[in-house]
Amino acid sequence: MLSCNIQAGSSTRAYRDYVTRSWSHVLPSGKRASLDALATLFAPFDVVGLQESDPGSLRSGFDRQSDTLAEGARFPFVSHQANRRVGRIATTGNALLSRIEPLEILDYALPGRVAGRGVLLARFGTGDASWRLAITHLSLGMRSRRMQLAFVADLLAEDHRLVLMGDFNCAAAAPEMRVLYQRTRLAEPVDGPPSFPSWAPDRALDHILVAGFQVDDYQAHPAAGSDHLAIAVTLR
Repeated sequence: MLSCNIQAGSSTRAYRDYVTRSWSHVLPSGKRASLDALATLFAPFDVVGLQESDPGSLRSGFDRQSDTLAEGARFPFVSHQANRRVGRIATTGNALLSRIEPLEILDYALPGRVAGRGVLLARFGTGDASWRLAITHLSLGMRSRRMQLAFVADLLAEDHRLVLMGDFNCAAAAPEMRVLYQRTRLAEPVDGPPSFPSWAPDRALDHILVAGFQVDDYQAHPAAGSDHLAIAVTLR
């Protein structure tokens, strides 16, 4: 299982690139090579959650990036949640790529001072084998994250087996994260690897939180040119 902020296929390898390569956030040039590299990274996994995946705007060449990645890595099941649209120039959202058929897909807009964040929910299995997966990308501001995490905690409060993954924009031990550990069965990851910035990672902003599974092999992987590393775990 892997979580990856793909930065809409853009390439950022230093802080200066946010300025010198700002054109890549509005134009499609160069993104196909990044998507091909990401598809290669994703291919060995059973379930992949994406953040900052463009569902079709100028910067993606009006292609849905999750579909392109699913085709490249041969995932039979793909779902997308569009969250923020800037005209026809840029759109961003969460997405799910899976080799396991989800029995239910739900998506919710998250509260916050600025609209445009969401959580994508998938349910797998039936009876005692049932479990839920949530994919999200939280806000930069702590006040908005508090509201968003409380909302997510309420959604997941009754689940015994679940996974919450995404770009949280904060550490797993941040004060605003406590609501998850208090209201759900999710546990704070042990020794989660730093994931940002990808060229010299020193902050753990991307997490896979788990309840009801044994977690093995918590690792970080380069994700093409994204400014975040991808986070992967093996679950039993």
